Amino acid sequence: MTDVQDTESLSYPLAPPAALEPPEQWAQLRQQCPVARVTLPSGDEAALLTRYADVKKALSDPRLSREGLASPDAARVAAGDSEGIFSSPMAKALNDEGHERWRRMVGKWFTAKRMKALRPAMEAMAGQLIDEMQEHGRPADLVTQLAFPLPVFVICTMLGVPQSDRDRFKGWSDMFLNTTRYTRAETEAAHGEFAAYMSGLIAGKRAQPGDDLLSLLMAGADAEGEPMSEAGLVATGQALLLAGHETTAGFLTMMVAHLLSDRRRWERLLADRSLIRLAVEEVLRFDPNGSGFGMLRYVHEDTELSGGSVPAGTTVVCSMAAANRDESAWEGADAMDLGRTPNPHLTFGAGAHSCLGQPLARTELQAVLTVLLRRLPTLDLGVAPGDLRRQEGLLTTPLRELPVIW
Repeated sequence: MTDVQDTESLSYPLAPPAALEPPEQWAQLRQQCPVARVTLPSGDEAALLTRYADVKKALSDPRLSREGLASPDAARVAAGDSEGIFSSPMAKALNDEGHERWRRMVGKWFTAKRMKALRPAMEAMAGQLIDEMQEHGRPADLVTQLAFPLPVFVICTMLGVPQSDRDRFKGWSDMFLNTTRYTRAETEAAHGEFAAYMSGLIAGKRAQPGDDLLSLLMAGADAEGEPMSEAGLVATGQALLLAGHETTAGFLTMMVAHLLSDRRRWERLLADRSLIRLAVEEVLRFDPNGSGFGMLRYVHEDTELSGGSVPAGTTVVCSMAAANRDESAWEGADAMDLGRTPNPHLTFGAGAHSCLGQPLARTELQAVLTVLLRRLPTLDLGVAPGDLRRQEGLLTTPLRELPVIW
């Protein structure tokens, strides 16, 4: 295979032909240039990985790290002089906390038992939002009326954030995840505002602790008896608020869009509800937008991958979505099989930095799909699949809206 430095640079992210379809270059890149030079919105160059084996290795190999993205020579994502989420004060604070230690402390919350306990409230809220959607009348926008407000409700409940504040962090989230629109001064100001908000929230919980994640983290300690630092608490609250609603809202939207874009999929689930769990996993694998921009890693040592060599100092973009369509890893990779098993997709990453909140996302997706199938069996798209539009310029690539009828 050709080394990455010998290939012509592509503009990244790659544009798909339609909102529900993958970029046409994916298959060719996996076969002919699986370690490809790409130019990010910032103008910096990186290496794009599209093969399943290479992406999984890059996400798991200690020679490639997320912490290295703070290096002066690491590629920057955002256009202009925007700082971007990967080198933000929030990311730096989490790195300072110690990744393994942080995961152990926060991971105690994301257990199967806790997720199961949350599910009845998720289903009840989904039912309430569907009631309101039906009262509003059809067509309805599933993004604004279900897919966004449900994860906001869940993450606000978990963190003890007042529901009245949800619009405030929606604005912060849009700014931090944007790759083209904001300057460094604007993002730094937003990071400061968000951190000040979280500091105030944490101060209130110190005075009056509740049964929420932030209160439990303040009361807890690591194996050495050390509590999480104030900066770590603030950064944890920020990170979970961002990850806990934006990506899940996108997953929910795309799940319904894919299932309704071919009516046979929806009908199969109506006929066999036992497929819901497998169907959620297959949507996560199949959706070309699910992992958004992809995960970045910094290469500390020259590394050989199946598709070529990546020299030290390179920033790589791990496209989990492209890897999930790798024909060498999946039989019928470009077909959606709602009964597919096993299904070791990479949508939530792999290795030490795999998504900590994946049990929560899976539970929300299963809960919403269960309620939708029960309450709105005649649900259908309000527009042709080809007319759906993506929200461009974000690290995640959700749909702008999802018109539905029933």
